[in-house]
Amino acid sequence: MEESEIINGLTNAVVNGKKDQAVELANQALAAGIEPYKAVIEGLAKGMEIMGEKYDCKQAFMPHLLMASNAMYGGMDVLTPHMKLEGGAKRAVLVIGSAEGDVHDIGKNLVKTMMSAMGFEAIDLGKDVPIGKFTEAAIENKADVISVSTLMTSTMDNMEKIVKSFTEKGIRDKVKIIVGGAPITPDYAAEIGADTSKPDAMEAAKWAKEIVKDLPDNRWS
Repeated sequence: MEESEIINGLTNAVVNGKKDQAVELANQALAAGIEPYKAVIEGLAKGMEIMGEKYDCKQAFMPHLLMASNAMYGGMDVLTPHMKLEGGAKRAVLVIGSAEGDVHDIGKNLVKTMMSAMGFEAIDLGKDVPIGKFTEAAIENKADVISVSTLMTSTMDNMEKIVKSFTEKGIRDKVKIIVGGAPITPDYAAEIGADTSKPDAMEAAKWAKEIVKDLPDNRWS
């Protein structure tokens, strides 16, 4: 198969939620000498972006997104261990979780998927995460970006407490914090001292990829 065929095949495997196909094509990409990062971004992540747009236009629904996400992770499990970042740089680290009291994780999982596709190493704390867990994980993993989500207005206060906990620990300047979920606006993010909020997972991932370039390498040493 030609390189373009394999890349397009990866995109289609994600769009159609075919995990086995994604795994098979990811292996073919490696065998054909295709740059793994290219296979992820132009193949798998592009498929997820298409599904995100379809979801926004009500042409696809949550079950389709979950199948697409599953297929993408299947392909990424094959490709990620072979990814080399530009200049041998280490992968940026994302700590992600749903705020304490919130048991929803579909939106969080989509952000994690997109961030992983952008080359982040994702430390997933899960849902209903105690406030102090975010700073613990950030310190332990020398995090670059912290992503906190909630779908419930009742748990929005816990987002503010999470941001404050970074200030209290004296590590607020070491990380970038993005908050998201249905009730969250950029104004609210600014109000609680977070760096940003984005309307969807793809925008969040694009922002994160750019923002980590401004973080000094030695800030955790």
